[in-house]
Amino acid sequence: QVQLVESGGGLVQPGGSLRLSCAASGRMLSTNAMGWYRQAPGKEREMVAVITRGGSTNYADSVKGRFTISRDNAKNTVYLQMNSLKPEDTAVYYCQAEIIVSSIAKYDYWGQGTQVTVSS
Repeated sequence: QVQLVESGGGLVQPGGSLRLSCAASGRMLSTNAMGWYRQAPGKEREMVAVITRGGSTNYADSVKGRFTISRDNAKNTVYLQMNSLKPEDTAVYYCQAEIIVSSIAKYDYWGQGTQVTVSS
């Protein structure tokens, strides 16, 4: 059983910062790509940032220059540093990871989501 546990969401004023964390735990061999997605009310879930095991990153245009994704492979943890937050960043943020559970099997897992609200 593999779990992704997120933390770090909350309420912040425009221009503020938050750092999200997501730790993978359970029976697994390793993690491949990990990422953050978000879903605002009435909108579809969208990719925010992804990072490969080797550290290559990809960002949504809307967050480039403001958000930074990073990871600690030894801890199976991915982070999202969010700076210069805007009201339009308000959403539930989900962690996603491709987990290698055996020599012949890998699956995508999702966290439970953490609310980020940017408001004055």
